[in-house]
Amino acid sequence: MSNFYEERATMIAAGDLQEFVPFGRDHCKHHPNALNLQLRQLQPASELWSSDGAAGLVGSLQEVTIHEKQKESWQLRKGGSEIGEVDYDEELYVAGNMVIWSKGSKSQALAVYKAFTVDSPVQQALWCDFVISQDKSEKAYSTAEVEKCMCILQSSCVNVHSIEGKDYIASLPFQVANVWPTKYGLLFERSSSSHELPPGPPREPLPTMFSMLHPLDEITPLVCKSGSLFGSSRVQYVVDHAIKIVFLNTDPSIVMTYDTVQNLHSVWVLRRVKAEEENAVLKFSEQGGTPQNVAPSSSLTAHLRSLSKGDSPMASPFQNYSSIHSQSRSTSSPSLHSRSPSISNMAALSRAHSPALGVHSFTGVQRFSLSGHNQSPRRHSISHSPESNSNSSLLAPETEPIVPELCIDHLWTEAITNIREKNSQASKVFITSDLCGQKFLCFLVESQLQLRCVKFQESNDKTQLIFGAITNIQAKDAAPVEKIDTMLVLESSGNLVLYTGVVRVGKVFIPGLPAPSLTMSNPMPRPSTPLDSVSTPMPLSKLLGSLDEVVLLSPVPELRDSSKLHDSLYNEDCTFQQLGTYIHSIRDPVRNRVTLELSNGSMVRITLPEIATSELVQTCLQAIKFILPKEIAVQVLVKWYSVHSAPGGPSYHSEWNLFVTCLMNLMGYNTDRLAWTRNFDFEGSLSPVIAPKKARPSETGSDDDWEYLLNSDYHQKVESHLLSRSLCLSPLEASQMKDEDLSQNLSLDSSTLLFPHIPAIFFVLHLVYEELKLNTLMGEGICSLVDLLVQLARDLKLEPYLDHYYRDYPALVRTTGQVCTIDQGQTGFMHHPSFFTSEPPSIYQWVSSCLKGEGTPPYPYLPGICERSRLVVLSIALYILGDESSVSDESSHYLSRITPGYVLFFYQEDYQNKVSFCYFVAPQKSQAEQEENRFSFSHSTSVSSLAERLVVWMANVGFTLRDLETLPFGIALPIRDAIYHCREQPAADWPEAVCLLIGRQDLSKQACEGNLPKGKSVLSSDVPSGTETEEEDDGMNDMNQEVMSLIWSEDLRVQDVRRLLQSAHPVRVNVVQYPELSDHEFIEEKENRLLQLCQRTMALPVGRGMFTLFSYHPVPTEPLPIPKLNLTGRAPPRNTTVDLNSGNIDVPPNMTSWASFHNGVAAGLKIAPASQIDSAWIVYNKPKHAELANEYAGFLMALGLNGHLTKLATLNIHDYLTKGHEMTSIGLLLGVSAAKLGTMDMSITRLLSIHIPALLPPTSTELDVPHNVQVAAVVGIGLVYQGTAHRHTAEVLLAEIGRPPGPEMEYCTDRESYSLAAGLALGMVCLGHGSNLIGMSDLNVPEQLYQYMVGGHRRFQAGMHREKHKSPSYQIKEGDTINVDVTCPGATLALAMIYLKTNNRSIADWLRAPDTMYLLDFVKPEFLLLRTLARCLILWDDILPNSKWVDSNVPQIIRENSISLSEIELPCSEDLNLETLSQAHVYIIAGACLSLGFRFAGSENLSAFNCLHKFAKDFMTYLSAPNASVTGPYNLETCLSVVLLSLAMVMAGSGNLKVLQLCRFLHMKTGGEMNYGFHLAHHMALGILFLGGGRYSLSTSNSSIAALLCALYPHFPAHSTDNRYHLQALRHLYVLAAEPRLLVPVDVDTNTPCYALLEVTYKGTQWYEQTKEELMAPTLLPELHLLKQIKVKGPRYWELLIDLSKGTQHLKSILSKDGVLYVKLRAGQLSYKEDPMGWQSLLAQTVANRNSEARAFKPETISAFTSDPALLSFAEYFCKPTVNMGQKQEILDLFSSVLYECVTQETPEMLPAYIAMDQAVRRLGRREMSETSELWQIKLVLEFFSSRSHQERMQNYPKRGLFMNSEFLPVVKCSIDNTLDQWLQAGGDVCVHAYLSGQPCDEAQLGMLACFLVYHSVPALQHLPSVGLEGSTSFAELLFKFKQLKMPVRALLRLAPLLLGNPQPMVM
Repeated sequence: MSNFYEERATMIAAGDLQEFVPFGRDHCKHHPNALNLQLRQLQPASELWSSDGAAGLVGSLQEVTIHEKQKESWQLRKGGSEIGEVDYDEELYVAGNMVIWSKGSKSQALAVYKAFTVDSPVQQALWCDFVISQDKSEKAYSTAEVEKCMCILQSSCVNVHSIEGKDYIASLPFQVANVWPTKYGLLFERSSSSHELPPGPPREPLPTMFSMLHPLDEITPLVCKSGSLFGSSRVQYVVDHAIKIVFLNTDPSIVMTYDTVQNLHSVWVLRRVKAEEENAVLKFSEQGGTPQNVAPSSSLTAHLRSLSKGDSPMASPFQNYSSIHSQSRSTSSPSLHSRSPSISNMAALSRAHSPALGVHSFTGVQRFSLSGHNQSPRRHSISHSPESNSNSSLLAPETEPIVPELCIDHLWTEAITNIREKNSQASKVFITSDLCGQKFLCFLVESQLQLRCVKFQESNDKTQLIFGAITNIQAKDAAPVEKIDTMLVLESSGNLVLYTGVVRVGKVFIPGLPAPSLTMSNPMPRPSTPLDSVSTPMPLSKLLGSLDEVVLLSPVPELRDSSKLHDSLYNEDCTFQQLGTYIHSIRDPVRNRVTLELSNGSMVRITLPEIATSELVQTCLQAIKFILPKEIAVQVLVKWYSVHSAPGGPSYHSEWNLFVTCLMNLMGYNTDRLAWTRNFDFEGSLSPVIAPKKARPSETGSDDDWEYLLNSDYHQKVESHLLSRSLCLSPLEASQMKDEDLSQNLSLDSSTLLFPHIPAIFFVLHLVYEELKLNTLMGEGICSLVDLLVQLARDLKLEPYLDHYYRDYPALVRTTGQVCTIDQGQTGFMHHPSFFTSEPPSIYQWVSSCLKGEGTPPYPYLPGICERSRLVVLSIALYILGDESSVSDESSHYLSRITPGYVLFFYQEDYQNKVSFCYFVAPQKSQAEQEENRFSFSHSTSVSSLAERLVVWMANVGFTLRDLETLPFGIALPIRDAIYHCREQPAADWPEAVCLLIGRQDLSKQACEGNLPKGKSVLSSDVPSGTETEEEDDGMNDMNQEVMSLIWSEDLRVQDVRRLLQSAHPVRVNVVQYPELSDHEFIEEKENRLLQLCQRTMALPVGRGMFTLFSYHPVPTEPLPIPKLNLTGRAPPRNTTVDLNSGNIDVPPNMTSWASFHNGVAAGLKIAPASQIDSAWIVYNKPKHAELANEYAGFLMALGLNGHLTKLATLNIHDYLTKGHEMTSIGLLLGVSAAKLGTMDMSITRLLSIHIPALLPPTSTELDVPHNVQVAAVVGIGLVYQGTAHRHTAEVLLAEIGRPPGPEMEYCTDRESYSLAAGLALGMVCLGHGSNLIGMSDLNVPEQLYQYMVGGHRRFQAGMHREKHKSPSYQIKEGDTINVDVTCPGATLALAMIYLKTNNRSIADWLRAPDTMYLLDFVKPEFLLLRTLARCLILWDDILPNSKWVDSNVPQIIRENSISLSEIELPCSEDLNLETLSQAHVYIIAGACLSLGFRFAGSENLSAFNCLHKFAKDFMTYLSAPNASVTGPYNLETCLSVVLLSLAMVMAGSGNLKVLQLCRFLHMKTGGEMNYGFHLAHHMALGILFLGGGRYSLSTSNSSIAALLCALYPHFPAHSTDNRYHLQALRHLYVLAAEPRLLVPVDVDTNTPCYALLEVTYKGTQWYEQTKEELMAPTLLPELHLLKQIKVKGPRYWELLIDLSKGTQHLKSILSKDGVLYVKLRAGQLSYKEDPMGWQSLLAQTVANRNSEARAFKPETISAFTSDPALLSFAEYFCKPTVNMGQKQEILDLFSSVLYECVTQETPEMLPAYIAMDQAVRRLGRREMSETSELWQIKLVLEFFSSRSHQERMQNYPKRGLFMNSEFLPVVKCSIDNTLDQWLQAGGDVCVHAYLSGQPCDEAQLGMLACFLVYHSVPALQHLPSVGLEGSTSFAELLFKFKQLKMPVRALLRLAPLLLGNPQPMVM
């Protein structure tokens, strides 16, 4: 009989039975591609089984007809998701050419995630993660980012699809038999085709295993390393065909192989190859294989073969060898893998008759440098030069050997048995871990129906795995159940059994499937036979008979109607071998779900139950598992699991009761006789399942049953039910069990499993109890746990623990109760662990002692289980005790880690002593010294830093706000205090988690945005492009209006700029028709006027590009809109169209070509650098019409300037250049070079060199490169080599500045621009290097440049190109002097750039303007502008922003004789040329102004602005002066343009109105000298003024100045096709000098930009001290290197400090993402927009009357203070008065004032604490305290505010806001004191006296007594006798005695009357 119960008890009920059909199968039928498959004539799929598909085929082939032999297979895995723990499956289904990836779970239906169709049949599909990382070392794998992919293997290639949407195709150079995902990438096994010839002796076989680390990487052979015969280990390729991989795991990264010759399994670790192994294998493959080497080793092989026992052909050739090994286990034998690879090549040779050998079809044979014969030179280079690594650059790229990347290291091989069958290859391998975390590698050998399990573990230093012995389990199939650390085994009998590790848990019972055990071998085990033995089956009839009895008596609860059970389950299926179904195999385990395949082909998916569902039981189980030895722990868990998961197991509520019963039974209790466990209600008694079965008095039942019912919870529920009252049922009293009788004979059974461990279990459960006290959500669980702890504490006679529990839960813990005696003889068998303390550890007590500054022993904690306790202890130690090291060291001396170490058994007397000295041993110093050191508040660190450390540390250990909310308020208070501290002044670079913890959403959002990839930011205007179609697109629609309207809020200047810069609308041609003009002439007149206006229109795009810089994120599916350049006009009054193409006037050819180039650049520059753009999109924008080619050329250049051109494929670049379109080449070359600025990129250098004859070898063919393209290429070289001082480049460029004209027509036109370009490029290459140009002293760079500048004899042309310049030009006669007009500008600017900012006086003096008339005549006046500019740039630090300094640049002779232009009279003088003087004067002034612009670019420096503005005005007046003709209007216009540009540079991005007015005035001037170039300059100035719509400014770094010199070169083109002096395309290089510097505050709540006050602190410099300046953001910041810190100032917004002294990276990343800085309004403040002066702010009104009644606070007004919905609803529901309030009014007022306090002080998180304290005080007043935890919390709060550390904080930060209202706490304290004192007077004193003297006291008073003891910290009873209280006579004596018990004086005053025998209590 009873056996059936046990069998039933170890049955595990599986839940959740569902029929399973792979989702992909169904989807495939409807997949559109099913039709196309018939269209392509495909070969039938090759007969390839996937590893696990084989089993599933039986069922799946049913529905498939024989004709279409379509294989299908599928695999499942755990679905991973970022959001929360969603548990679902992912399925990868393969059939034919299709792969279907679907996801789904129980709760959500399956859905296709992706479906792929490929061209040839899919051989395998799998998931694999590839690492994207540059350095491929081992450690990179732990941190690197991973690309999650799905791979599809076809016969010739593998397709890889990443979930981001990238896809790769890698072709395979060989036939693949199998592919495996690894931690590093893919691993391929080459299939060995059988018909290959065996290799001849000299040739080595080819590798069989290959790896591919990334789809773009090469496929490389695998290397293996294992100990050889002679102990040395040897590295070589894996070449043995006998080795097949059967399993591969990623963590730990191991491979399991099977050797088909020896029939052995081996395990290898898979890792990266080390460099030395890489070299070894490459060298080895060089030298090996000569015939001499072969001979000895092959004879060795033969010798070994002869050793082998020749009896069976299957015997291993090395049996003796390995058997020797297995005995000696020598160190060299990780290679139990007997045929070690070192001789495996030879073994392969001698096995030459075996057909399955090495392959020749491998395409890349030569690359494997394996055939060691042909000694080619490179062989030598590798093997002889030690330093040449395998990837040494000496080798030509084609012949490099393939460097192996992965290596397998031998770990373990199974022992050789004599009876080893031929094909014992494992058909299924998996890793499982048992309930205690021990790992097993299990492999199923189907041919022997065995599951072999090998235990393995990591070595202590974590470097290698150690394998144990094999355990065999008989099994037909098996699968791991990872979620509950078990595995499911299908026995050959058809039973499903659950194992954990190798321990059997029990059979699995599947409702709805027959239990095979009833008809299989063993119907019911006899008591005599062990469970697994097989007895002969009974005859069927007998079996059924016995079943009948069983069923009728069975208390199995799930089927109450036993007859139904009888019919359904057993009768029909008893002979189901013939007619029914049975389980055929197990597959697809995911978490705790697994699929069973039935013999009829259908599949069901079952779920195995969890170990425990309630958190309480889980925690207790963890603790018990932690403390017990592993073997015992496994037994306990198995026992619990089988009880918990028995069929019809408990519901959630009774799980705890079940746990207690199970645990206590295991400890030896008789739970049926114990009063409190007896009444557990298990919803239908499961008692027989759990308790051992006892004989029943009779079958009819007994009185006990009735008693049981009356005592059950169920009975109480029924009695309290309304129905029973309404039926007037009188309550039934259960006859009280006679406790006295029971208590006599209850004793513990000491033979049980856990009896010896009771103290250890009790102690860890106590620690769990203390841990749960720190979680306010676990209140119910604590009450349950207390019952158990109290029972154990009573039985272990631990008085202090009982007292501790009583003080916590006076209502639950009675002082007396049922005791189970532990036999004195048996106590010796109990372990008393070393960590057990007689004093109960209490976390509240510990914190309280710290707050009071008393010494405390370390607090014990269980790692991994009591994490909250650890957190609280360490944070208190850090914040209250001020010990910074507490969180930094691993082992803190505030915690004692409990380790499951065991003390040996003690005997009786020894045990007695043990308890007494079992206090914690703190690190012993003298008492006083210890007190001083550990518990004084350390002053060394500032308080704020402690708060910061605490908050940062808590965020790092993963503590969140939600955790903080569940801490009790007293414990959480210090942490909240630290958070409050940090919230005021956080650091800007804290990670997101910290900012969330301190409640600064502004910062956390900033941190969160910071981690996002650059994409659209908050500010990018998402205006759909369709909105603006009605007005024609002028290319400026995408500007961010919101921010611009904040920056320039007072006027419409932005609209004005748009109007000035638009070029898409026709212009107004206003010409008056005089009477004498004929109509025809009038039309010509109009067209001439239009031509004039078009000069302006064509100059606009450059400025528009500046204005719209980086303002747009393109849509990748649409081409970039390029506004058209409109060159028509409209003539009023009739608005008739005027067109240039009418043929009436001559229009220059190609007039618009450069204008449309600029238009393309302007459009392209709108694209922000952060946009997502790829090569395809760039090509997609290519225009259809040839006339738009110029625009596209500009677009390409723009993409280079914003960095996107690097994404363009090299192939496409080549395509564009071969077209030979001049503009496209210019744009492309400049763009590519700008994108690769300063990188010395080789491929780009090659690209540019083709276009520069000087960089080509002299013998090369002369290419006909257009001149402008050469210029662009030269500047490109300068950009690519910027700042590198590359010698060869510099030498060539230096020569090119003075390149003479060639003999034919070459180099004759526009020579100036080429020379200038060479000069600029040379300057860039040597940028700022000054005199320390390393290794170039022999080039005499400065002297040569000086000569180019002032003229002289041409030096002999050195270098390769002297041949070319032998013969003079036929075009230009130059002689042998330097043509200064050509070379001077380039040389001057080159000098300026080389010596930029070096303050080199000697070079600067070369550049002085000449001071004699004679010398002045030699210099072109405009060259004086360049010289002055160059001189000032070199003397950077001397530039001063005032007009006096500007004038000081003019030589004396000019200053004295120069005419002021306003005079009418011209002074006449003989020897002075006035024209020269005045021209020199204006140009020098302009040069000085320009240098001022460079020096203060983007700084908005006021004095620089005023100075330049004055000169601009002066030039304006000069222009209209009568004698302007002396200077020449052209010169004056040039100078005015230069000054205007300088002005715009200083005010870049600021949109200054005065400058705008100047630009607008000049925009209107279209006649006279105003040509295309001047318009270009004016509109560039306008563009710079509004750079990037006010978001960008200019930088003054060296690189920026170089770019600006190219862009603002002060010689402007005369007409739109003029490139003579300066290539127009270079005007756009200003982009390289633009940097984002706009900071836009964005309100984090509304997500809109707003105003905020910033305080910017400048670092001190030689010109000014450290200063502060206030700016109203959004504002352009000064250059970051000038700043020390930036601070968002209060009072309206939360303060925020960005410290730049630590580095500018953080701020740079903010600025690059549109400068969004999140800010948060403080409570009660309004934004600057709503309340500019700050008068309406609520605090302004309320602060005045702060002290008047807080009742005046209206709940309605709270919405202005906070947007927190919780607070708003609190105000709504708890603070609004209703009509008849009565006594509730007082509570309402309290709530209102508390809310007011919380909101105004901005501590809304304190609201719950205030209310909890108030409620607790009221409850105490009503004497209803059933538990004292709230009182503890109030006590801790009071102690915190009176603690020393807090007092010091208040002194150090007097201005700091109050954290809790100072008036609230004293009131709380006072009311508690009063309540307790009243209780004392009303008879409580008797109770206290009774407690102190150890007598029992009145039950009713116990609650208040506990409150009194806790609140006044009265020591526990056992401490008192040691003091000897009775004899005391005076209060002083008492004080002295209690000093050591650390009892507060005020408590002592209340106790004194009792102790001194004076009956009258003293109340203060």
